[in-house]
Amino acid sequence: VEQALVVLKDFYSKAGGATAFVQQDAAAPEAPEIFDAPYKGMSGESGGVVGMLEVIESDFARLEADTKAAEATAQKEYDSFMTDSKVDKEAKTKDIEHKETKKQEQSKTLVVKKEDLEANQKELDAAVAYYDKLKPSCVDASVSFEDRVARREEEIKSLQEALQVLNGEDLP
Repeated sequence: VEQALVVLKDFYSKAGGATAFVQQDAAAPEAPEIFDAPYKGMSGESGGVVGMLEVIESDFARLEADTKAAEATAQKEYDSFMTDSKVDKEAKTKDIEHKETKKQEQSKTLVVKKEDLEANQKELDAAVAYYDKLKPSCVDASVSFEDRVARREEEIKSLQEALQVLNGEDLP
């Protein structure tokens, strides 16, 4: 557009001094009166081609400036977004690593706790079995309280006799 304007302005400036489009011979008669005034083209009417090109050039310059400003703003936003995204990605990556480590630790703890539970359950089962084995011998529900008291007194008496024999005393 700039080059077209330069060419047209150059043409119109040279054409302004010209009085005819044809070469004149020195011997030729003078040009008719119609070519007395220099050629101005249609530059006076609403700007003509040059005016239109100047409007196009100014519109293009404005559009170019707007586009460059928009591109600069978009680039700035993109750079900001990329920086924020990079920081966010790094934070989330570290968070994932920490969570995976924690998960592994908790998995190990779970395995240990399950092993402890199994061992404790085995001990409990053994204790319950031993309790069930001892219970009938300790608590005999078929014998009344008076019979148990009598047996205890008899056992105490026999233990006292055994003690007297061990101490070398005579039995009564």
